[in-house]
Amino acid sequence: MFVQCLQADVNMKLIEGKKAPAFTGITRKGSVSLKDYKGKNVVLYFYPRDNTPGCTVEAIEFTAAQKDFTKENTVILGVSRDTVASHEGFCKKQSLTIDLISDEDLTIHKAYGVWGDKSFMGRAFKGTIRSTFLINEKGIITKIWSPVKVKDHVRKVLQALTL
Repeated sequence: MFVQCLQADVNMKLIEGKKAPAFTGITRKGSVSLKDYKGKNVVLYFYPRDNTPGCTVEAIEFTAAQKDFTKENTVILGVSRDTVASHEGFCKKQSLTIDLISDEDLTIHKAYGVWGDKSFMGRAFKGTIRSTFLINEKGIITKIWSPVKVKDHVRKVLQALTL
């Protein structure tokens, strides 16, 4: 799987007001890079897994609000470790129109600092920390939500664009 991140220091702490790490990844439509969206805002959201309850709700809500984001000159990109084939099935099953990037080798996850320690029912493990980055048309991170609670999240992201 071709996924490339062009950020040298993947252990850095990302902060609002700083340049977003460049990346290239694969979607069901082909290769995408952050540089492809110069002149547009980008909502880059990381989620744990296709076809799980919270991830499905989040993807459906981003899809439902896609026209509102487009009016604000904004594209939505979801990122998970799932394969392109998994994304294809997820999009078809849920009628998703947003682009989902496959990051099987975690390159983009690590560049954005969203791969880390988690726990569930007393078991510790590494996983995706549900997070969203709002990147402006110049490639600067203007807002970070991490960790994300799915309920009402899409509205908050859209609201941040319109302030």
